Amino acid sequence: MKRISISGGTGPATALSLVESPDLEPGPGQVRIRVRAAGINRPDLLQREGRYPPPPGAPDTLGLEVAGEIDRLGDGVTDRAIGDRVCALLGGGGYADQAVVDARHLFPLPDDLDFVAAAALPETLSTVFANVFEDGRLQAGETLLIHGATSGIGVTAIQMARAAGARVIATSRGRAKADAARALGADVSLDATSDDLEATINKAGGVDVILDMVGADYAALNQSVLKPGGRWSVIATLSGARVEIDLMRLMLKRIVLTGSTLRSRSADEKARLIAAVRQTAWPWVESGQVRPPIEATFPLADAGLAHLRLEAGEHIGKIVLVVD
Repeated sequence: MKRISISGGTGPATALSLVESPDLEPGPGQVRIRVRAAGINRPDLLQREGRYPPPPGAPDTLGLEVAGEIDRLGDGVTDRAIGDRVCALLGGGGYADQAVVDARHLFPLPDDLDFVAAAALPETLSTVFANVFEDGRLQAGETLLIHGATSGIGVTAIQMARAAGARVIATSRGRAKADAARALGADVSLDATSDDLEATINKAGGVDVILDMVGADYAALNQSVLKPGGRWSVIATLSGARVEIDLMRLMLKRIVLTGSTLRSRSADEKARLIAAVRQTAWPWVESGQVRPPIEATFPLADAGLAHLRLEAGEHIGKIVLVVD
């Protein structure tokens, strides 16, 4: 098999290289996927830099989501077949032409969904569902505020919230990104570099749920714009993790603050989450309501260039590796 190795240094040009390794064999309850495409996610950058090690038992190869065909079944797998087109949530190992995964962590592909689009879904769809719909309890008619709305997570959250009948307020950096978030379905789309976010969001009535990928810079804003009973879900801290919380405001507004990661969850918990996503959110994918835009594709061997594209921060949507 071919895979991307972290061979030395932290910069993508020096750290990532294409190597050959022995073929993978699925264990009991697992399948092997012939990978056709793999999604790029920000945790991949952190792992490359040595700041986000894989959980115990996960491959040290980068990559949290892939799409392709099943080409081998492990013992005990009876509800899948060789040749099935699938995408999968991984604990690691996606930057390769083979991946082994728990058979419970698969999504079946609709006929009109190609591998590149499918590879952009498992990590983002599962993250948004867990944090916005489970922890955040977003309901139809409520308002979701998304910080970092043109990221891979952000564009997926816009589409999922709209599919669920919720209203969306989006923040992003730059007018072009704000326009892109509005085109994707955001009801109110704000440029964080020029708009008065707090005044505009409060004038719009405040929000019920916040999906926060920014962290420190927006902590005071979030406490101001949340409605009574609001839910604030933190999944990344791009501007820093140390914040000041007004506990009296939290108490008076009955604000619920949560934080989570996806990768470190147990196989059983991921299976539970994926089953819930398949029941509630996967029909939105099948109907075409949720199809995150693809910013760019790169050959597997150019994973370093894909990382540079993500690090530049100018992307709108997902960046995907294509495996020849």
